[in-house]
Amino acid sequence: MRSSALRSVIVLIALAVCVFGCAADRKAATSRSGGPFQVLIIGDSISIGYFQPTKALLEPTAQVYHNAGNAQHTAHGLAQLDAWLGETKWDVIHFNHGLHDLKYVDENGKRVPPAQGHQQIPLGDYARNLDELAKRLKKSGAHLIFATTTPVPQGAHGRVPGDAKRYNDAALAIMRKHRIPVNDLYAFALPRLDSIQRPRDVHFTKEGSQLLAEQVAESIRAAIAGN
Repeated sequence: MRSSALRSVIVLIALAVCVFGCAADRKAATSRSGGPFQVLIIGDSISIGYFQPTKALLEPTAQVYHNAGNAQHTAHGLAQLDAWLGETKWDVIHFNHGLHDLKYVDENGKRVPPAQGHQQIPLGDYARNLDELAKRLKKSGAHLIFATTTPVPQGAHGRVPGDAKRYNDAALAIMRKHRIPVNDLYAFALPRLDSIQRPRDVHFTKEGSQLLAEQVAESIRAAIAGN
């Protein structure tokens, strides 16, 4: 009798653990709106390239959106952020600025060879702008993911190879300060750049954008799982 009663108690405890554990799991997988997870991707033409395949990879779990147009540089991001966020209760925001900050422009903002212009957003201003963006994005309540800027190849007009790493180093310091997770697309792309990026161009092939999308989707899934 005692053995039977003990087994019954053990079974009841196990059931209780399962019920509470399952309830906790369901809570962890619930979006802020109660429906599909709302995901916003903020970025330039690189992100525009991987946006559609990322959206397809995350359906139907998440509804993925991109900011209107090209997010350009950090100063533009600060000016447009409120409009991009709107009234949506975003669950995840995956964001990047960099390639437009480090590019060389003339006094009219036209992209030019480095010797004929200046960087659109100097490194110090980039860091300050990104710090402010991080502060404002944190107020959204969303899980944030910063994507590092992808590499600049030799021969890319108006940009200098190596600058992406310099700007990324500044960005990573800001993300550590704000404890924002990083999707290191720079590190992912660098060893396979010749096979996924267009020659003398910062943009990626269709296959390259698909590979970036897989990395982006994976980082967003991880954020959703920890929601």
